[in-house]
Amino acid sequence: MAFSHAVRVYWEDTDAGGIVFYANYLKFFERARTEWLRSLGVGQRELRAQTGGMFIVTATTVRYLAPARLDDELRVTAQLEQAGRASLVIAQQALLQPLGRLLAEGTIRIGWVDAASLRPARIPAVILEALNR
Repeated sequence: MAFSHAVRVYWEDTDAGGIVFYANYLKFFERARTEWLRSLGVGQRELRAQTGGMFIVTATTVRYLAPARLDDELRVTAQLEQAGRASLVIAQQALLQPLGRLLAEGTIRIGWVDAASLRPARIPAVILEALNR
């Protein structure tokens, strides 16, 4: 089941044409992923302090289907698609509310790295356990 996070479109999110600037969907996706992890008890700041590691985005693909505009309310989802020892692939969607029309969808690969060296590392067991609940 996908996690869902509400996002409102503000002036700062739009371009000169009054629609959401394409790169801002990546920001919306980031917010949903962060809130999803937080809902599972995984706070990224606390994890970095406790483990010395952090997530970084290593790849993205986004498909844009329809525009969002100023004041629109979106539901942005995050769902685990694949879990490896050092990375996760997360499927995400931005849906216009209240009808649920799909505006954008994508996959984001995030990798776990040592925060000091930025070298890949194994995802801590506490995170993988939270994702499998």
